[in-house]
Formats: sequence, C-alpha cells, structure tokens
Amino acid sequence: MKDPKATNETTDAYDSIEWLVKNIPNNNGKVGMWGVSYDGLTTALTLLHPHTALKAISEQASPVDQWMNDDDHRYGALRESYNFEYDVLEQADKNKNTHFEFETYDTYQWYLDLGPVSNINDKYLHGSIPYWNSNVEHPDYDEFWKKEAWVRQLHSSSVPNLNVAGFWDQEDPWGPWQIFRHSLESDPEHTSLMVAGPWFHGQWQSPKGDYIGQVQFGGHETAREFRENLEAPFFRYYLHGKGEKPQWQATMFQSGSNQWRTYAVWPPKEAKPTKLYLHADGTLSFKAPAPGELQRESGIPRVRVGSGEPGALSHAADFADVSGRRLANVGNGGSEICRSPARRALVREPAARSRRDRDGDGCQHTLIASTSGTDSDFVVKLIDVYPENAQKSAWNEEDGPKPGEYAQSLNGYQLPVAMEVRRGRYLTSNEKPHALMPNKPTEWKVPLRDHDHVFLKGHRIMVQVQSTWFPVIDRNPQKFVPSIYKAGAADFVKATQRVYCSPGMASYVELPVRESRGFSESPELGGSHAE
Repeated sequence: MKDPKATNETTDAYDSIEWLVKNIPNNNGKVGMWGVSYDGLTTALTLLHPHTALKAISEQASPVDQWMNDDDHRYGALRESYNFEYDVLEQADKNKNTHFEFETYDTYQWYLDLGPVSNINDKYLHGSIPYWNSNVEHPDYDEFWKKEAWVRQLHSSSVPNLNVAGFWDQEDPWGPWQIFRHSLESDPEHTSLMVAGPWFHGQWQSPKGDYIGQVQFGGHETAREFRENLEAPFFRYYLHGKGEKPQWQATMFQSGSNQWRTYAVWPPKEAKPTKLYLHADGTLSFKAPAPGELQRESGIPRVRVGSGEPGALSHAADFADVSGRRLANVGNGGSEICRSPARRALVREPAARSRRDRDGDGCQHTLIASTSGTDSDFVVKLIDVYPENAQKSAWNEEDGPKPGEYAQSLNGYQLPVAMEVRRGRYLTSNEKPHALMPNKPTEWKVPLRDHDHVFLKGHRIMVQVQSTWFPVIDRNPQKFVPSIYKAGAADFVKATQRVYCSPGMASYVELPVRESRGFSESPELGGSHAE
C-alpha cells in the first residue's frame, strides 16, 4: 500500500474514486461502495486508506484471513473440496473458468478414493496450480498467511460501514464479524454497524431470501426486507443526507422466532453466559455432572463410569476407511461442490447419523477430550431438533407418503445452528504445531461464532461431537506429521477418541442466553453424542 503504483485493492479504489469524482458530471462529491464476497473484500479494503469522498460502504461477506476462518481453512483445518476445486476454477486457464473434471459422477466417492491430500498434486495437478501449491507449502500460520490477513491492520471505523454476514454462510462467515469488531476498537461516531441473518453466502442479495434449507421464514422475504429497510436507508442517509442515522449497533433476523431484532450493542449486555453440560449418559443439562452418575442405555458407545474411571463418551476413528461416513451430500461435480453441497451440510444434519436419545463473543464449546493418537480433529455441532409432528402431513394417511416425501418435511428436522472444527496440532500454537500426548485429557476450545436463534417450545437442543467432516474438511491422519498436506497413506492410523463428562473434567457448550420475549417455555434438552 506504500507504493501508489503497485496493484492492490486499496490504492486501486482510491484512484478510482479520485477519477470518478473529477470526471462524472453533476455528482455531489459523496461516494458509496458495496459488494459481496470478493467484491466485499475490495469494498472493505478501502477502510485501510479511504478517499475523503468515500462517505459510506457496505462490505458483505468479505474474507479477512484465509487461514483462520474464511474460504480456505477453519482454524488451520483445510476446506479440502472447496479449496481444491476453487483453485482449479481460478487458475487452470487464465482465459476462462475451468471446472475440475471428475472421473466419477459421485464426487464424494472420488474424494474417498483420492486418499491423502498429497495425491491431488501427485496424481492430478502436478504443481500446475500456484495457489494450491501455496496452501501445500504453508500448512501453518506463517508470514504468508499473516500478510494476507489484512484485518490485522484495521483498528478503527474510518468510514461508516454496514457489515453484513450470513449465519449459514459456508464461505466467508468470519470476515464481517472481524471487520466489525476491529472497527469498534475506535468508533467514536458509532459508524460500525452489523447486520446478520439466516442466509447462505450472499443470499441477502437474492430476490426473496424466504428460506434456509427446508425452513421457511414465516412469510418474511428477508433479502428484500434487508435491501429496502436497512441497506437503502443506510446509503440514503450518508450519501444524500435523507432519513436518520441508525440508532442501533446491530440488526439481526432472528431464526427460530423469524423476527427482525435491533440491538443497541452486540452482543447484548443482557445476554448471560450459560453453560450447557454434556453427560456421559448422552444427555444435556444446565447442571454440571455430579459424582456417581451412571450411564443409561441410549445406543451411545459404552464406557466405564465410576470406580475412579471418569465418565466419557468414546468412539473409534479410522480415516483410512470412512466408507459409510457420508457426512455431506457432495453433489455431482463441477461448481456444485463449491457451494451447494456445503450449504446442505450447514443447514441439515443427516438424521441417520444421529443417536436421538470465541472467537469474539459468540457461543463456544469447551471439550475435555483425548485421543489415542498424536493428532486429531474434533467437530462440534449445536443443533435445533424439530418435533416429530412439526409439520402436518400433506399425504393421504391411508396410503402414506410417497418415496422421499417424509424426508422433505420438517418432522424431526435437524437444523445445525452452529458448527466448527478444531485441529489438535494447533491447540497451543498456530505457528508451530505440536503433537498431542496420547490418551491425555486436554481442553479444546471450539468457537462457534455469533448467532441469534430461538429454540422454540417443543424443540430439542442437541450437541454432536465427531472427528471428521470429510470432505468439507480434509481428514486428519491422527498421527502427528510435519504437514498433513504431505502425509502418505501409511500415516493414517486408527484412534480412540474420548470426550469427558465427569465432575472434574466437564465438557460443555457456553451460550449467551437472554430472557425470552414471548416464548414462555424452554425447549427440551435432547442429547449429546460422539461419532
């Protein structure tokens, strides 16, 4: 940015604004910018060196740090399918967008047969995609990634900014919240604002935005309402001096209640951190585990409880063979895998997989867990389980539903409200990974990001803990190696994972909970389980 002749989004935006103000006739000297995803990034980067004529921006789903939690990774865990295919799409041919040509229609099976990530270059790309090579050569949070993480330079609200995020955005869910919070470090004029809703990536710019997954929003066309009631008035005020300055810091379309909410500050001051504990019998409770608890029959893998053995949920993980672990429906190749399947993975948890029995100030899961290996992943999902009779049947009761019809209803629907992965090698340092000590209970902080959601009466809260999110996230060998991206097939080993639920080693989800407004009863507590 110090070189005015260098190519970068910040100086390019400055020069463009300079030209426009001087050459577009009859302008009022006030400029606004907005954009989604990469266009959101080009908008957001103006905050580092804004032109004096730039009076308002709205960055929407802008990435800020590709290693920490935007498109490419989740806290250093590689988003394998998205990263690989997007890199090919962008860099395989400079004259056109080129999708990777899968040999099989079922791309899940393709990734399964692929084996280790190292085979992507060994068998297919052969070093031909520069950005993929950069990922492989920089597995840890080194200067390559830190230099890319431009938000580290942002410490004030230099231009009024309407930050926009989707609670179910699988590409850039993290960036807008980071821009919002970094801008609040110095915001005397209260011009850093936050808008979020139940949207996938960019859905707020679709015609209606009246659903997510199979969940309808009670007649609300949230995308249109956002543009008419929030985006347009914001620019109207700052560019034309019409209307009123926003008196709120955050506006959310609250899922569950399906209502727009405004907040003087975010997170709300009245939100109280509340711990929801996992118990060894597979239940959840606001009460911590007590001494002498016994495990009930619930279909959850048995572990010994009592007699000095801490209560735990356990499972065996063998990622050399994940057949049957179809944790995401991965579509039919091409661009489908980049967006649609990951959207599906975020908005519906496959019921067949379940046993039914901070960054910043969002909710967070604290696991006390161990592995018999020397590296491991833990994936945590906070899920809203709909009642079995949530939706009246439209089919003839005598004939029953047609094939697939029941699966398309909301009866028993499992809506993941928040989910995240943490990679064991980075628990103590992002820059210098360390091996885990086998079978040693360790604290895992798993940030679940900001959400605004109501669990309605009759619904249940469920927590799932698993060790793979393949192929959304690459498989962990479960043996510590210098770089997972260069691991071979022989490096993948079986391991036993344990999540502890005893009085001395309690695992829990910490949720910022507010007093209910118009909802007289709480949902039932469903259960927790390890996969």
